[in-house]
Amino acid sequence: MIHHRFGHPSQFAIEIGPPTSQLREVDLWAAGVLLTCDDDLAYLPTFSWSMEATLTWLLKDHDRSLPYPELSPEENHRRLQLGEYEDRERFFFLNWGPTTDNVLALLFRRGTDLILTFEFWRPTHPRPEEIGKVFVVEMPERDLLRCLLQSLCTLLREAKTG
Repeated sequence: MIHHRFGHPSQFAIEIGPPTSQLREVDLWAAGVLLTCDDDLAYLPTFSWSMEATLTWLLKDHDRSLPYPELSPEENHRRLQLGEYEDRERFFFLNWGPTTDNVLALLFRRGTDLILTFEFWRPTHPRPEEIGKVFVVEMPERDLLRCLLQSLCTLLREAKTG
């Protein structure tokens, strides 16, 4: 049951279930695909800390342009997953613990937009046709920041009052 939704599933969205305990149902969407299909129960202290760290990371002025500008975002994703790029960790996204560890996600910047690429890697993924497929979505950076900030504020506020 959705209690709050921030963002739009066709780009990036976070759906938060009603407050119950330190565990909370949290669904993440990108490019119209449910990312939290393996585990949508987030342990709030760790999950909130991870979201806050991501916001801090996004607000730092790091170069996140496509490392291989002549290639598509999908090909950049594949090349970085091979581990050949020295500083590839600066593109890692959605490292939010067990809730997102089924997804390999990268984030690039192009002007004022962000490009999110992701793929599912587990052989037990519930939609086998998606395993290894690279999904790509481009959105204004401010939309992702707003989604993350609103979600984090909601989780923290309701943790205090709940």
